[in-house]
Amino acid sequence: MEMDAATFEQLVIDELDALPDDMVEGLDNVVFVVEDRSEDGGLDLFGLYDGWALTERDRYGGGELPDRIIVYREAHLAACDDEGALRDEVHTTLVHEIAHFYGIDDTRLHELGWA
Repeated sequence: MEMDAATFEQLVIDELDALPDDMVEGLDNVVFVVEDRSEDGGLDLFGLYDGWALTERDRYGGGELPDRIIVYREAHLAACDDEGALRDEVHTTLVHEIAHFYGIDDTRLHELGWA
């Protein structure tokens, strides 16, 4: 699937706006970033939470840079055949990475069907 960076970023914004308020209202000091690929250059990682989970914020000091939720454009495009599938995958990625902010690990996300 092909989609330019600006269009993909807007799609991510739209999917973020569609998430339930109670999921995103608690996000504190978190920014969302779209990048083409992960640092290793692979296409197997759809997103990454880079920061301190809410459950670990006791180690979190004042003046910290914002945590980041990164969505990788090329991995999503390589895995999806159409825009509907792309929106579903971006939605799942956002929920997955936001869950990491709240301290939910991959094992629990697998149990819940979000990984």
